[in-house]
Amino acid sequence: MKKKVLSILCCASMVASLAACGSSSSATTETSTTAADASATKIALITMDSIDQHWISLNDGAQEAAAELGVEVTFMSPNTKDDAQQIESVNNAVAGGYQAIIVAANGPDAISSSLKEAQEAGLKIVYVDSPANVDAEATFSTDNKAAGTIAGEQMLAAFAEAGVTGGSIGIINVNAATDSCVMREEGFREAFAGSSFEILETQYGEGDAAKSQSIAENYVTQGVVGIFGANEGSTTGAGNAIKAAGTSDIVGVGFDTSDAILNLVTDGYLLCTMAQNPSVMGYEGVKAAVAAIGGESLGGAVTDTGVSVVDAAYLGGSSASASADAVVASQAWKIALITMDSIDQHWVSLNEGAQAKASELGVEVSFMSPNTKDDAQQIESVNNAVAGGYNAIMVAANGPDAISSALKEAQDAGITIVYVDSPANLDAEATFSTDNKAAGVTAGEEMLAALTAAGTTSGNIGIINVNAATDSCVMREEGFRQAFEGTDFTILETQYGEGDAAKSQSIAENYVTQGVVGIFGANEGSTTGAGNAIKAAGDSSIIGVGFDQSDAILNLIADGYLLCTMAQNPAVMGSMGVEACVAALEGASAGGAVTDTGVSVLK
Repeated sequence: MKKKVLSILCCASMVASLAACGSSSSATTETSTTAADASATKIALITMDSIDQHWISLNDGAQEAAAELGVEVTFMSPNTKDDAQQIESVNNAVAGGYQAIIVAANGPDAISSSLKEAQEAGLKIVYVDSPANVDAEATFSTDNKAAGTIAGEQMLAAFAEAGVTGGSIGIINVNAATDSCVMREEGFREAFAGSSFEILETQYGEGDAAKSQSIAENYVTQGVVGIFGANEGSTTGAGNAIKAAGTSDIVGVGFDTSDAILNLVTDGYLLCTMAQNPSVMGYEGVKAAVAAIGGESLGGAVTDTGVSVVDAAYLGGSSASASADAVVASQAWKIALITMDSIDQHWVSLNEGAQAKASELGVEVSFMSPNTKDDAQQIESVNNAVAGGYNAIMVAANGPDAISSALKEAQDAGITIVYVDSPANLDAEATFSTDNKAAGVTAGEEMLAALTAAGTTSGNIGIINVNAATDSCVMREEGFRQAFEGTDFTILETQYGEGDAAKSQSIAENYVTQGVVGIFGANEGSTTGAGNAIKAAGDSSIIGVGFDQSDAILNLIADGYLLCTMAQNPAVMGSMGVEACVAALEGASAGGAVTDTGVSVLK
């Protein structure tokens, strides 16, 4: 299992870094985010309540974006989770002349009618955290089912380490309607499928810490071996009950990162918590709302804002408040950025994010990438960084092995190593990348859905990858193939185009000649080549799906030659990578943290 640990120093300023993300997975980052009259723009922010620290952090991010863009964001959330009060807040926004509503729905149904009425009155709707059953301009949320599975895997691993092979596990959720929490529970239960553990019937604490603690105390009395909390209040209650019982035998796992939760993790009463990025949701939500008010179509884009695991080993006993201090550079550190090449728009965007953060922190980042994907040239770049007296190297490895020796020599020379996008086989300070296998599964599911909608139930599918060594692309292919397991489709032998659009197009043209029903491209060049081949063939029945977002790819989607692309957050990787380098150089170890920077589907 791949363990994900939150780099809190990086997460604390992720909001600021996203402001410079000119090529993020969100459609909003392709816009100017400027309304026709920003000074007169009024946006209502309506979350499930106004008390949980999760929503307070979301509002903090929203207010930061509002200040940058010169618009007004009013936090109009009720004091408690209540459908009637949330509906009233929506109605107040309409009556108050607001142009947009950013909303985290208590449940998918109760609020939908009022949101529909707001929409018909001309208000733009943007979802954060939890959507309702009404189409919106954009959604910024966590992949909650996947995050719930990670939570379950963390608990299972703790049981295995303790030699516990069976027992009852309690679940505390908010209610049976809040989609985000329902999906977390579903993912958590999925992690235990086929095990000898018994998941008890879910109990609902309405997100209230005191009610949740009472439920958890009953679970403790029943002799459970573990308790899962689906949100901040549920998790706090679970941890407090375990603390009150004075036992270390019950494994507590939950969601969100309030001071209370982080203290419970540090003190050993909770194993870990799933840390979302609420401030990023709020920040990006405001950008999207302003763009929509300004007349830009965002196409209902759904952006995964990522999730990470925070445990006691990472926190190291430090206080929650101290861990959130901003990174400060005491000198003009020199950082080398070495990506697979310097041409693909993905790497250009990553460099833009790195340069923006370097400017903010007062450090130097040199983009030292080769012009083409070549192991020897990438190794030479690493050696040049060592010879040039650089303090840190941020690297996206062509493959896990070829560059490892050169990086080890750099590390032995005292240089800090941070991975962005693709790691090598060497322990590093931190890694910022996409969960590529999960993203590959998503790509496969998108193609399957399109084939099914077209009445196609079998046929050959071609795959164009970069090479057999680049870990990120290999994992994308693995996930894509997994999506087709058990179907009647045949996945052909992978062909490698070295990330070059022209070579990839030639491969794709051969696939077209073979009569394939679909083509998958594992990176920018592969995807561009696939789309161009489908365009040249003039055959709209071939489903093209790929990765990354360049102007060429987005145009191919708009023209109907590609179904969709999996959009990563390269600028975020670059920004957070620089921040991690500086933090490490200033003596704050990230402990090898792996942060998922998210992926979205652009159609």
